[in-house]
Amino acid sequence: MLKRIIGFALIAMGVVVAVHTVIEPLYHVSTENQPYSPIWEILNPLMVLSLVLGLIFAYMRKAQVDAEGGDAALTREFVIANALFYGLLVVGILMLWNWFNLLSPAFTAIGPETVSLVWIVIDASLPFLLGGIGIFLARGGG
Repeated sequence: MLKRIIGFALIAMGVVVAVHTVIEPLYHVSTENQPYSPIWEILNPLMVLSLVLGLIFAYMRKAQVDAEGGDAALTREFVIANALFYGLLVVGILMLWNWFNLLSPAFTAIGPETVSLVWIVIDASLPFLLGGIGIFLARGGG
């Protein structure tokens, strides 16, 4: 039951991030002092929490698939489990790096254009990854 609740929470977080990514340009006027909507200040910690939960369950799924056979044929479940786990891992690394970059104004090794580009990659890919693991959990997977 807990897995299903977490699954629905991950799906909801993916939907919220996707919708906000699309509608932010419609209501927020970017300035040099505030290039992003203040709603991201609420969403970013929730995104990190979702990433951690997603990674835990994606790793559990991957470990279960890996334990089923070492020399077995390549299966759809193997590909999906690995894609979700490593996709969440990559997005998690990018998310933390970019988020800490925002929290530390003294870090100027990259420009604001690069930071914005990395954010859109995160915001566009995270909903799909959270949705994938969330649907698996909501269906009672594992």
